[in-house]
Amino acid sequence: MTNDAAPVKYYLPHGTNWPIIGSIALFTLFWGVSRVLNGSGAGEVAVYAGIALLLYMMFRWFGQVIGESESRLYNEQVDKSFRMGMGWFIFSEVMFFAVFFGALFYARQLSLPWLGGEGTDMWTKLLIWPSFENEWPSNGPGAVGGNFSPMGPFPIPALNTAILLTSGVTLTIAHHALKAGRRGSLLVWLGATFILGFVFMGCQVYEYYEAYTHLNLTLQTGIYGSTFYMLTGFHGAHVTIGAIMLTVIWLRCLRGHFTPDRHFAFEGVAWYWHFVDVVWLGLFIFVYWF
Repeated sequence: MTNDAAPVKYYLPHGTNWPIIGSIALFTLFWGVSRVLNGSGAGEVAVYAGIALLLYMMFRWFGQVIGESESRLYNEQVDKSFRMGMGWFIFSEVMFFAVFFGALFYARQLSLPWLGGEGTDMWTKLLIWPSFENEWPSNGPGAVGGNFSPMGPFPIPALNTAILLTSGVTLTIAHHALKAGRRGSLLVWLGATFILGFVFMGCQVYEYYEAYTHLNLTLQTGIYGSTFYMLTGFHGAHVTIGAIMLTVIWLRCLRGHFTPDRHFAFEGVAWYWHFVDVVWLGLFIFVYWF
């Protein structure tokens, strides 16, 4: 008995030098950052060179992938591979933020109570840290970095929460418009989404300015300052990247890319943006509110 079914074709990408160029760009960038952190002026040149080379690589490589997609070189099997890859990437991002949330939990729920003598007798407390007070937010022993005021949930963080939640709604509306073939609505709602993303970043920049100038909340403000800026800073970087990706998708929509049944690039960026929204809710609750 013979099998007359046609074999499944899978697109095999041709050889490319872009991964090597990307590795050189990242090495140059991180080497420059390490030099800057150690007080070397020459490191700044390497930082800018690394960023420029990385942006050039991304622009050219992504453009090549977009061209292959628009040439219909990718079939359903390739689409499944892309979806699996994006899923694992977002999972790695979940683990990335879980580490920082875990550090925040460890500091607040375990380290501070232990240093304050919770669960120990009087003599053990005297041996550990007799003058340590278990209070959050903590500036560390001796008020590291000087006195400060914590960042509360109002008004800027609450406003940013409303902005990000609204952007998730506008993005969902744009997705439905794309699947329904309504290109005009797609452009309007997708444009509103990335604009809201950049507005969010503008509000966060203003929040950082207020924190540094009026609240004396800096990276040197003990465990509270370090966890605050690590969590909100990395999230802000993800919002910036997401807003840039949404802008690229919007420009592609202007050029007529994507169809109601072939638009994984749109969906992948949408997954990423909704993930960013969920992370912010965790930040708003555990960093700003509690």
